[in-house]
Amino acid sequence: MLSRRLSARLNHLLRHNPAVVLLGPRQVGKTTLALAIGKQKSCVYLDLEDEDDRAKLTNPALYFADHEKELLILDEVHRVPELFQRLRGIIDKGRRQNNGDGRFLLLGSAAMDLLRQTGESLAGRIAYLELGPFDALEVGPAELEKLWVRGGFPRSFLAATDDLSFEWRRNFIRTYLERDVPQFGSRIPAETLRRFWTMLANNQSQILNAANLASGLGVNGKTVAGYLDLLVDLLLVRRLPPWHRNLGKRLVKSPKVYVRDSGIAHALLGIRDKESLLGHPVVGQTWESFVIETLLTAAPDGTEAHYYRTSNGTEVDLILTLPRGTNWAIEVKRSSAPKLERGFHSACVDLNPARRFLVYPGAERFPLDEFTDAIGVVALANELQSVK
Repeated sequence: MLSRRLSARLNHLLRHNPAVVLLGPRQVGKTTLALAIGKQKSCVYLDLEDEDDRAKLTNPALYFADHEKELLILDEVHRVPELFQRLRGIIDKGRRQNNGDGRFLLLGSAAMDLLRQTGESLAGRIAYLELGPFDALEVGPAELEKLWVRGGFPRSFLAATDDLSFEWRRNFIRTYLERDVPQFGSRIPAETLRRFWTMLANNQSQILNAANLASGLGVNGKTVAGYLDLLVDLLLVRRLPPWHRNLGKRLVKSPKVYVRDSGIAHALLGIRDKESLLGHPVVGQTWESFVIETLLTAAPDGTEAHYYRTSNGTEVDLILTLPRGTNWAIEVKRSSAPKLERGFHSACVDLNPARRFLVYPGAERFPLDEFTDAIGVVALANELQSVK
């Protein structure tokens, strides 16, 4: 077992909110974390994919009244959407009786569907937290390469061998496509969605070209947009928007798209181990995706993320706008001897960021010029985590 960095934050939110939603893909460790939190206090756990547990909520008001002094952990809560309207009255009644906070911990796997349902019913009564796979700050620098290759899903990362890890990821992909996606109301054929997901893995860190994707799948651009929305909502793909502020430049307006877990991307592409990955054309792209996901996980709440590119090719891989409004410009290179390119300097002239970094696979930190440091991903993630 690895301890999760979000444990303290989750405890804090439960102390100050009647209900907390813990979002994350399936098999990422939401239930394990919730039960660990539950061991610290009296709790009741219901898995709403289980018919017997759903039956206990035939009359939710009575059931919750029987457990009003306990933390109620409701797993896969999106399976019972009608529950949210009932929770509103129960939470308000508890507040009037000075029993308002730490009542419900709701676990769900589909971001937008669950956010919409809770937002409509529980506005002002609920907090949100997203749990991703293991990240670089949880596994440490010594296992960074393993994390990059296998990804951070616990059973993949902790598998005894690379082959077992790869087998778990392939099975995870198949199960997600054939069993889990249809549960969210999607009628997309599993093989079509697999092809689309694999195309995204092949084109990571590239500007989204919906027309090319649509042509490859034999569908139209609107259909591709729907496929992409689904994978984003399931927290499996990240859509990184372009920098949009008016600088008097012609800016690229399409997003970049990344498969959020590098291990899943490698499994989609048939890459079993590090040796295979280092010889694959996608190595630089998947490293960039891994670094960006790591940094976004470590960034403080309220951070906005974009990439910057003009029509003449001036580009920065990642612009982080921190909560106080300062910008960090971050370039990513898969090289042990990284060098800054002219396009990065030109972009920094446009953006005037407060800090500049080039992330590379090494651990040593050193200056590349008077403004920019080369830095390892764990060191930069730690620096982001310490920002107030």
